[in-house]
Amino acid sequence: MQIKSKLNNIVNSALKANGIEIEEVVVNEATKVEFGDYQYNGAMALAKKLKTNPREIAQNLAKELDGNSIFSKVEVAGPGFINLTLDKEFLEQNLLNTLNNRAGVSKLNNPIKVVVDYSSPNMAKQMHVGHLRSTIIGDTIANLFEFLGDDVIRQNHIGDWGTQFGMLVAYFEESGANVDAKLSDLEQFYKEAKQRFDESEEFANKSRQNVVRLQGGDAETLKLWSTFIEKSLAHAQDIYNSLNVKLDSSHVRGESWYNSQLSNIVKDLETKEIAKESQGAKCIFFEDSENPIIIQKADGGYLYATTDLAAIKFRVQELGAKRVCYVVDARQAEHFKQVFQTAKDAEYANNDTKLEHIAFGMMLDKSGRPFKTRSGGTVKLKELIDEAVDRAKGVINRANEYSNEELEHIAKVVGIGSLKYSDLSINRQSNYIFDWDKMLSLDGNTALYMQYAYARINSILTKAGDIAETEPTLGDELERRLALKVLSLEDTLIKAYKEAMPHIITSYLYELATLFMKFYEQNPILKDGVSQEQKESRLILAKATANAIKVSLNLIGIEVLERI
Repeated sequence: MQIKSKLNNIVNSALKANGIEIEEVVVNEATKVEFGDYQYNGAMALAKKLKTNPREIAQNLAKELDGNSIFSKVEVAGPGFINLTLDKEFLEQNLLNTLNNRAGVSKLNNPIKVVVDYSSPNMAKQMHVGHLRSTIIGDTIANLFEFLGDDVIRQNHIGDWGTQFGMLVAYFEESGANVDAKLSDLEQFYKEAKQRFDESEEFANKSRQNVVRLQGGDAETLKLWSTFIEKSLAHAQDIYNSLNVKLDSSHVRGESWYNSQLSNIVKDLETKEIAKESQGAKCIFFEDSENPIIIQKADGGYLYATTDLAAIKFRVQELGAKRVCYVVDARQAEHFKQVFQTAKDAEYANNDTKLEHIAFGMMLDKSGRPFKTRSGGTVKLKELIDEAVDRAKGVINRANEYSNEELEHIAKVVGIGSLKYSDLSINRQSNYIFDWDKMLSLDGNTALYMQYAYARINSILTKAGDIAETEPTLGDELERRLALKVLSLEDTLIKAYKEAMPHIITSYLYELATLFMKFYEQNPILKDGVSQEQKESRLILAKATANAIKVSLNLIGIEVLERI
């Protein structure tokens, strides 16, 4: 249930009862426990508008709200804040709704079609740590949108076109080696080809000729190119499978896919007088920037902006997307701002379509430098994943209690989960400090802490056997607060949905798991001396918490474990 939406409506009715009409009512979570559960702080703004005393407005509203059974306490604080505490009977009545596989979360009333563009590796190289953030942030956002009911189209805009591929095809032809053997290490193959390109003018010219052949549709050149892309995509798919990411070959829409559309895009932008010629190149200039975007070079070649504009046109006009999210490094902010503006000016997207750059910061080491290998090279993503799993084996308690197969499975779930959660637990716009020790800690806001909390609850539920799903009776304040936190999951997901911020989900998870651990320590469930009513109510609370943890972790692509 959306508690905040319900409260907004209740406060709005109270305002109308006092003869006050406003466009939007916003009730927020209380900043401190002593301020209740929620707060309405709009009295001050209203007082300024109505030229009256804010506390008087707040007191009149409080009188109206106090009669509603949803509240156990309504009080006015300071110059006009209204603190709202929910009645535990309201929480008890709604808690059973969270015991389903959606943890009580309903779908949006007005779902839309959304395109989420993420990962986008360069097919000339193996995936490295630079692709990690886009891949897992993008997949989380796509999962969230889908869960709430939107029609989500995942798009993997791979780099699979241009001079570097002409170079790689030339090296294929020249080396005459077995394709599988050569592509076992994409990075090495690329380095060897680049070295030939830099050293030999004849090889470089052949590479450029290959690009012309590719663009012209030469069958033999396209066959070699396709072989390379197929092998490279297979490497990427192994990474996606390991990370529990839902991208597959059906989501691939590479740069090459838009190639046939680019000349028409340039002509259209010229016809609409959006693009102008400058020193032989076709450019688009902006009043607020000294940097134009180039859509066609003087030699006739196209650039990223041209492809991005073709992609927007396709996604909006052909796929029917109302929201298009680009999960790309924050350093591309100006590029996307200009491309989005151009798309609107060219009417490739109308004002009803939301074009979003879902920006994220850099991945840094503990010293604050870009994350590299000890020798200063790029860290391959496969090697990082393998190391996460290996390190997880070292932190799993009682490893000797598991079979080798069980240990491998648990280590993979914990290792991959820790790798993803550590990144997703910070605001995506911030730079991310990579830290193995912090990532795999059992204390604090980590995947392992969440997985352990879930496993502990599962152990309790297994020992308890069947649970009588009758309306619970909440005992102390801790139980009331835990019930409220479980019921606020839908509000949390709606906020994360609107802002496209995965860390809103992980913050919720940490607060939920921390509350449960306190509840578990102070309020025994299966011990002697606990009444049947207490036992049944606390088991329902435990199950509701487990559901909320499982749903939230699944949304960010992390599995739960029945035991650790």
